[in-house]
Amino acid sequence: MFGLMVRFTCKNAEAAAAFDSLVAETGEHIRTKEPGTVMYAVHRVDGRPLERIFYELYRDRAAFEAHEAADHVRRFLAEREQYLSGVEVDRLDLIEAKGVNVER
Repeated sequence: MFGLMVRFTCKNAEAAAAFDSLVAETGEHIRTKEPGTVMYAVHRVDGRPLERIFYELYRDRAAFEAHEAADHVRRFLAEREQYLSGVEVDRLDLIEAKGVNVER
């Protein structure tokens, strides 16, 4: 499996609300059109109202590449910048988890 943890920082409260709307719209497509996406979770950060954490887990790197190439994700990537002041990305190799089948 292949994963990402991404921390987004929005410019202000209005940008955060618009970013959340874009995330919700994109998430609907991810749920219905991406069988290789095992987990796609978006979190608000307690005490930091402009920050969002994404936890993404894909069946394999090919599923991640299919995700990145999808029209709905390309639209998200193009539109998100107007709302953000920062992005931090960590690529993850899953070792152990509850709730998913970890292939060894």
